[in-house]
Amino acid sequence: MGKWYEEPGPHADAVLCSHVRLARNLSGVPFPSRMSVADRRAVSEKICAAALGENSSLAARFRRVDMETVSKTEAVSLVERRIVSPDFIAERPGRALLVSADESAALMMNDGDHIRIRTAAAGLDLAAAYSDADTLDTILNEFLRFAFDRELGYLTEDPVNLGTGMIASLDLHLPALTESGAIGRLSAGFARIGLSMHGVSGLGLEPKGAAYRLSNQVTLGITEQEAISNLNSMALQMIGQERAEREKLARDLEIQDTVGRSYGILKTARLLSYGEFLELLSAVRFGVATGLIAEVGYGEIGRLAMRVQPAMLARESGGSLSAGERRALRARIVRDTLARTA
Repeated sequence: MGKWYEEPGPHADAVLCSHVRLARNLSGVPFPSRMSVADRRAVSEKICAAALGENSSLAARFRRVDMETVSKTEAVSLVERRIVSPDFIAERPGRALLVSADESAALMMNDGDHIRIRTAAAGLDLAAAYSDADTLDTILNEFLRFAFDRELGYLTEDPVNLGTGMIASLDLHLPALTESGAIGRLSAGFARIGLSMHGVSGLGLEPKGAAYRLSNQVTLGITEQEAISNLNSMALQMIGQERAEREKLARDLEIQDTVGRSYGILKTARLLSYGEFLELLSAVRFGVATGLIAEVGYGEIGRLAMRVQPAMLARESGGSLSAGERRALRARIVRDTLARTA
């Protein structure tokens, strides 16, 4: 089965992916930080039994990953694929994971809260990601009693998440708005309406450049649907502004030269560090969005970006790699991929 990130989604020129995370806790059970490792294991077993039991409709969709037994490389690759958070692999005793075959859905156990439901969709598709998370939430609630207060909503270990317990986010590629200097103004404006935008790495984008994550910060006094609608509306406004600025930049000969050189290096390089790859691929992605590059599409970019991350390379090779070996393998994979698309 293919992975969720292998095909482009709506508005793929500016939005890489949509994510929804729901935090839930079992009623009458202490939060994970106040439990022993044995107690956390017992909670994980209870949740897995509910999700994978013969009466559960989720059993055929998910496989279990025992975080106490996976290798360090596999654990880091889970973070690289956005299946789990970095904190989740930092202290693994008592933690377990359920993940779907296409990796679009995961259930993290004892990552701050007893359950964190994470769903993903390519492009700007918050509706699909939320619908999947809401369905999982409903099914699990049939077997597990979640801690809920009529006034406060869902109870979570971090008071910031009280209410819906939901954080929805979008990963964006905004090189034109970055170049124009509009990002700072937009970020300040979002903060005033309960949204957050900050730089982010991963999925083939330069962390200090044009990659950003836009997410909701308000979970109390607002419904999940309202939060999704607000986030979606703001994203569409930014996409429109990005496209307008992008058209201006694409006419600049220096920008065209940067895009062409970046594409040429990726097609011929014999050694590629991960940082250099991110910078070059960001420029190539801009080229695809503006029509300066026609040989490669967003699907190929998404698959390539995920595949050449450090732990993913080690996972693919079947063993540990030196820094030089990683650079050589990354370059070969990039060359071969771009040759096939051409």
